[in-house]
Amino acid sequence: MVRTLDEGDAVDPWRRRERRSRRQMPLWQELPLLLVVAFCLAVLIRTFLLQAFFIPSGSMEDTLLVNDRVLVNKVVYDVRDPQRGEVVVFRGTDKWVAQEVQEPEPGIVGKFGRTVGDLVGVSRPGEKDFIKRVIGVPGDRVRCCDAQGRVTVNDIPLDEPYVIRDSPLDLPPNPAECRSRRFDEVVVPPGQIFVMGDHRLVSQDARCQGPVPIENVVGRAFAVVWPSSRWASLPVPETFATVTGPTPAAGQPLAPVRPSGTGGVLLLLPVSAALSVLARSGRPVRLRRRRLHP
Repeated sequence: MVRTLDEGDAVDPWRRRERRSRRQMPLWQELPLLLVVAFCLAVLIRTFLLQAFFIPSGSMEDTLLVNDRVLVNKVVYDVRDPQRGEVVVFRGTDKWVAQEVQEPEPGIVGKFGRTVGDLVGVSRPGEKDFIKRVIGVPGDRVRCCDAQGRVTVNDIPLDEPYVIRDSPLDLPPNPAECRSRRFDEVVVPPGQIFVMGDHRLVSQDARCQGPVPIENVVGRAFAVVWPSSRWASLPVPETFATVTGPTPAAGQPLAPVRPSGTGGVLLLLPVSAALSVLARSGRPVRLRRRRLHP
């Protein structure tokens, strides 16, 4: 039996291709596939590019509040070292004491939810994860205080409007806690950074727990993303532009800064992968051919 082409197919082969493209994967098969792809992309982004971190304590108030979530660029320090004034997330050394209150052991459902949240980067931080502001980089001389009670870096005082609640000047220094504002001059060792919290009265930081190795830095926090009422970027305060000083102790200048000033990155690879999977799922984006009227 000879099959005859209808007039439309004979005239317009595009119509035949469009008809075949309508044979797509059923929704009940496509939806689980898309969920798996979305989860894998979230894990990929969390592992290599960006991660959301939960703020468990008030050590960075009022810049960051308890229960805020910040977005952290995890690749920026692959091309350069941290700079003064940036807010960074890092793993504390053995000297650093966790500040968050330990919660009761969760049940099976709680453990599963925490595992999934950790994979996609929205869970609570670990006991050794901290977020602070970089005050000094390798080779810097950091101390407090000058005649006006300000922190100085390389003898240059910092005007810190982000410090709302500072430590008292009349409290004597105590190596066991960081409640005092005054501390002796510290020369930041090679390969390390001197960090402090913005809420100096409660922050346990480099004043008493020591500098942090740069290799322990997870990334730069560049934006508050939750709650929506607190959406804001985390730029470097202007006061740090006045600080000059030595390059790192090894004598090597910092690598050129390639990421943007806000710490953003281009997520071209995950987006391309998502589009590729969607195209393979049987729901391609059809481009309608325009016809020119005579």
